[in-house]
Amino acid sequence: MRTGLAMPLAVAALSGAALGGLSPPGLFEAGALALLVVARQRVWVLLLLTLALAAGQVLWARQAQLPQGLSGVTLRVEGRIVSLTREGDRARLHFEVKDCQPLEANRLPCNRLRRIRLSAFVADDWEVGERWALSVRLRPPRGFANPHTFDYGAWLWREGIDATGYVRREPAAVRLEAARPSLRRMALAHLDDQVLDDSARRWLAALTLGAGERLNADDWALLNASGTTHLMVISGLHVGLVAAFVLLLARGGARLVTPGRWRMAVWPWWAAGVASVGYAWLAGLEPPAMRAMLMTLMGLWVTSGRHAPGAWQGWWLALALVVASDPLSVWRPGLWLSFVAVALLILIWQRRGRPRGVYGWCWALVRTQLLLAPLMAAAVILAFARVAPVAPLVNLVAVPLVSMLMVPLGLLGWLLVGIPPLAQGCWGLFAWLAGGLEALLVQAVAWLPLWEPAPWQVLPVATALGMISMLWALPGLERGLRVTGTLLLGVLPTVLEPPAIGEGQVRVRVHDVGQGQVVELRTATHRLLYDTGPRFRSGFMPLAMLWPSGQVFDRVIVSHDDLDHAGGVPALADHRVQDYRAPSGEIIGVPFSPCRAGEAWRWDGVDLRFLWPPSGDNARWSSNDRSCVLLVEAGGQRLLITGDVGNDIERRLLRQVPLPLQGLVAGHHGSRTSSGPQWVTELSPRHVIFSAGRDNAFGHPHDDVVRRFRRQRSCLWNTALDGAVTLWLGDGAAAPVAGTRPLPGGGVEGPCHEVESQP
Repeated sequence: MRTGLAMPLAVAALSGAALGGLSPPGLFEAGALALLVVARQRVWVLLLLTLALAAGQVLWARQAQLPQGLSGVTLRVEGRIVSLTREGDRARLHFEVKDCQPLEANRLPCNRLRRIRLSAFVADDWEVGERWALSVRLRPPRGFANPHTFDYGAWLWREGIDATGYVRREPAAVRLEAARPSLRRMALAHLDDQVLDDSARRWLAALTLGAGERLNADDWALLNASGTTHLMVISGLHVGLVAAFVLLLARGGARLVTPGRWRMAVWPWWAAGVASVGYAWLAGLEPPAMRAMLMTLMGLWVTSGRHAPGAWQGWWLALALVVASDPLSVWRPGLWLSFVAVALLILIWQRRGRPRGVYGWCWALVRTQLLLAPLMAAAVILAFARVAPVAPLVNLVAVPLVSMLMVPLGLLGWLLVGIPPLAQGCWGLFAWLAGGLEALLVQAVAWLPLWEPAPWQVLPVATALGMISMLWALPGLERGLRVTGTLLLGVLPTVLEPPAIGEGQVRVRVHDVGQGQVVELRTATHRLLYDTGPRFRSGFMPLAMLWPSGQVFDRVIVSHDDLDHAGGVPALADHRVQDYRAPSGEIIGVPFSPCRAGEAWRWDGVDLRFLWPPSGDNARWSSNDRSCVLLVEAGGQRLLITGDVGNDIERRLLRQVPLPLQGLVAGHHGSRTSSGPQWVTELSPRHVIFSAGRDNAFGHPHDDVVRRFRRQRSCLWNTALDGAVTLWLGDGAAAPVAGTRPLPGGGVEGPCHEVESQP
């Protein structure tokens, strides 16, 4: 297999993206010195320039992100709306920034911002392509950091979002310029006027115009559960189909014009390339469409046979071009899914002849799908921690249906848009096929629903599936070895056992849910949830993103009914809860038994006990001061969770708390109304965890509270900075405390992380 310069170029581009992401000190100086050393060797100069191009783009993207000093500051931004999603009475905008100025004097500049993601709660008539001047409040692009969950911050990074925030009402938004004419917007507007059912209209927009934003949440859920997401957005399949269709037409035309020399005609290949570029441009040239276009152009060059590279050379060269032009794609799963799929196609079809006849092509399709399915399932599990078991069977029908009928019919309708009856006929048939495909997907998912493996299963299952695919794809292996290996690898994941929590041990995880609190406790066979986190104005509940549906909780304790502690209770409807507890007099939306001081129980050698509130009428206490206070003890180590009780209640509880205290979840998120001087001095906990939101409006944890605990030499942790914080209690447990988002270079004073209050 010869790769020439293609592989080194791809490696250089990937290395540049990685170096730009890591940003090691002296990167620029080292690059300049290396360029001087190899200045006379053209190949090395080209490789260094490719590396520098990729690294420079990533470094620029990092520098374009909103400075922390401008978080929560009112800014005036001017730019264009590049995409828009309406969600009830609000809109979600992707805004391309042309100018940015802070409204307050003596603030850091924000003129490097490129693209921001905004929530708009105002009733403006937004339209894609319009130019606006907006007053916004932004924050750097960071999300919650919890183990084995969707990383929103990483998604913002790879999508090139430099800040997130919301549109303010004052100063008022001003429309500066109407949307410029756009063929894509005109096509979408024309489609909205057609007599089609909503589902067919959404699918037609997504399949032919790349308008994936037209698909609703139910559409995406169905596509994910059936493993057909790749068919419903503009991908290499669709761009390749357009190129192949134009190539066939053009070569047919060349055969008519020059019967003796039609095989030597070059212009059909150029026409196919122009068609693929035009289609990707029509779809908006977003990263997936751009990647598909570059891969299709490289595929046309390889298959043209005219001074063309080999298949593997083309693969490496396409990878180099994609990464060099868009280095952030290295962090997008779609890049690797596409290139892994193409690599496997090259592997299984190299040195094989073209299929002959209907049977030959049908068997080729089935063989390709069966060989692709395990590897694609492995890649999807690694990327998204889920897999659609029904995907291999569904795709045997869906791939030819979409590629050979639905996409051509949809595109033919656009070509015949000037003849409405013909266009309507094409789209009517498209709608009929789309309805049939949707019904098939619904039935398939009902038969074999989406599987979300436990975190410990992800790597073994993905490894087994990938090896099964390689067993059948690699040439030269004996059939007996392939069958035996497949059987053994198929059984292996089923005999693995999950990591167990030992008797007398408890794992405590304070989740990162913003300005709110969710504490999960697991013993060997039991699970408890203390508080359910916030519910935001949009209706979003972070609890809904922490686990797949169907979880079992032996007990859920809601400390009190404030929205930042009880807001996620509705999300528990997707799980099974054996028992709810909350203070008497609170309203949490579900029936519950009251938590009372003195009530104790023992799970798997771990003791749990309520210290507060007392039995009887607690109406004299505020909602905060009625909070359930829970003490957890395992192997002589103790953790205390106090909800939002204030200083007065803390003084009442001082003599009830056994010492020493290994961990304390700080009361009221670190507010100065809790964690009073006497409480902090007497308890002197080894580890203190603040459950607070990044840049929260309350300034939690408060300066005075942070200083009190520091004077006691407590290790301080903050979910806003450290992400979810995991603490172990009991003999022989794992490392006592760990954060999900470790600070660069580690913490101060050995294992302790130095945290400060929010400004």
